[in-house]
Amino acid sequence: MNRKLVITFSLVYVLFMAALSIFFYTTDETFKSLVSIGGVVCGAIPLLLALFTKLQFNLPIIISYLIFLFGSQYLGSILGWYGLGWWDTFLHFISGSLLAFTAIALYERLVYRNAGKGISPWFVFLFTLSFAALGGVIWEIYEFSSDQLFGMTLQGGGNKDTMTDLIADTVGGLIIAMWAGVRTKVKVRKT
Repeated sequence: MNRKLVITFSLVYVLFMAALSIFFYTTDETFKSLVSIGGVVCGAIPLLLALFTKLQFNLPIIISYLIFLFGSQYLGSILGWYGLGWWDTFLHFISGSLLAFTAIALYERLVYRNAGKGISPWFVFLFTLSFAALGGVIWEIYEFSSDQLFGMTLQGGGNKDTMTDLIADTVGGLIIAMWAGVRTKVKVRKT
């Protein structure tokens, strides 16, 4: 059931962005057309993973990912919400949370099941927080590199923008990491 929903939601997003790309191309809005093509590529990732691999991601992560793409690509870049000032920071907060949930899913798939009984809640907390913060750092490296190599303006506010984004990523990850640590502590006590 989850697999079918992942395919359906991803396909809807891909088709939506493809239609926008064609529309903006025909109206000579090159930037919006390119953002839409990026939306097709990004939206196709969970679709391709669901169709061609045995990897199964839980539905909340996929839905969160697609909502994040919608917020950043459509609302942020195409409709211009990044001009609001707070939108970029809000999306970094959301992406930190999303990365933290991804860390939890990875942890649950990669750690040997019997290890869960003796795992430290602090390890789960630190792993989740670190994964979210690292994701933010990698994104900021991408923005800096794009600005330096291709003359883009992804870091519109320079160092202040970068630090605000990293703080927002970390706070989003911290909230989920605290929840994951407490959840692990409760599970360990029950066993």
